[in-house]
Amino acid sequence: MAVGLAITSEEGQYNAKMTAFVVLSCMIAATGGIIFGYDIGISGGVTSMEPFLKKFFPEVYAKLNEHTKISNYCKFDSQLLTTFTSSLYIAGLVASFFASSVTKAFGRKTSILVGGVAFFAGSALGGAAFNVYMIIFGRILLGFGLGFANQSVPLYLSEMAPPNYRGAVNIGFDVCVGLGILFANLINFGTEKIKGGWGWRISLAMAAAPASILTLGAVFLPETPNSLIQNSKDHEKAKLMLQRVRGTNDVQAELDDLIKASSISKTIKHPFKIILQRKYRPQLVMAIAIPFFQQVTGINVISFCAPVLFRTMGLAESASLFSAVVIRAVAAVSTITSMLIVDKLGRRALFIIGGVQMFLSQIIIGGLMAAQLGDHGGISKG
Repeated sequence: MAVGLAITSEEGQYNAKMTAFVVLSCMIAATGGIIFGYDIGISGGVTSMEPFLKKFFPEVYAKLNEHTKISNYCKFDSQLLTTFTSSLYIAGLVASFFASSVTKAFGRKTSILVGGVAFFAGSALGGAAFNVYMIIFGRILLGFGLGFANQSVPLYLSEMAPPNYRGAVNIGFDVCVGLGILFANLINFGTEKIKGGWGWRISLAMAAAPASILTLGAVFLPETPNSLIQNSKDHEKAKLMLQRVRGTNDVQAELDDLIKASSISKTIKHPFKIILQRKYRPQLVMAIAIPFFQQVTGINVISFCAPVLFRTMGLAESASLFSAVVIRAVAAVSTITSMLIVDKLGRRALFIIGGVQMFLSQIIIGGLMAAQLGDHGGISKG
């Protein structure tokens, strides 16, 4: 039986409840965010582990331990190591170009399933790798899964969520990404202490745990009402699903709007040409500018490659991994806080608050490194 709090949309059109069915479906789908975060967070940790570097990237290991005249800023300068790190993102970018077509043609559920299988295969290959080619190919498979999951999971969550909770549910994906990165750093901190130097295998293979949940869960996930309308003329089936996910029989108004939106979308033959028109230019500019400037701030270097950054600054292996755990714990708390207040304060307020915090913190970090960290030596512990 559906349970939850009755709500209406901001326009007062739709009745809906946050049902247990929706919560469970979104929790399973959101494990795609945990895998995404885990795969991002794990690479910075394992590339700071000396046994991993010694096995796959011996030239970097030599720079860290033998060549004392190497600049702090060049110790991790390796094209092969860069290939290992970036192969996931390149594969994800390529996969995202055709993942949207698969999602539209076969549904969100199918796309999530493809992503889960790719995640599982990539984590298994990475954990069992005995040469650098295997480990890079494993990262490519992870990136392939990333392209599909990142395209379909946020869309699935948005379409399943009741209107008044849509902002919080969408940020739930970001919460899962943050938790995934935190889990990765905690696991790296633990596996680094395993004697024998094989702890990195556990770090890479542990991505299979959430991948299994996502893959098996995707088999039983319901398709969204939007997808059923988009890919079928049987609107009665979509209506029954909408009644189930909204926890009420009064869904005709929302169903009519979904059918109308789907009909309009099918008449659009060249969407990319349309979005380039002058009247849509503000939306296009913001859609590109916001993620672009977020990326070029360099915050991902601090966030995802924190262990490597701390090692460059002179901290030991274990201390670097622990420092990364602290950063991700703070980030996870901040993301959860944002999820709780986004629908009250609005997206713009969070943009301003986050932007001011990023500006101040990066000025402090950049100033300290410029003043304290030269080509050799490290920054004081204080």
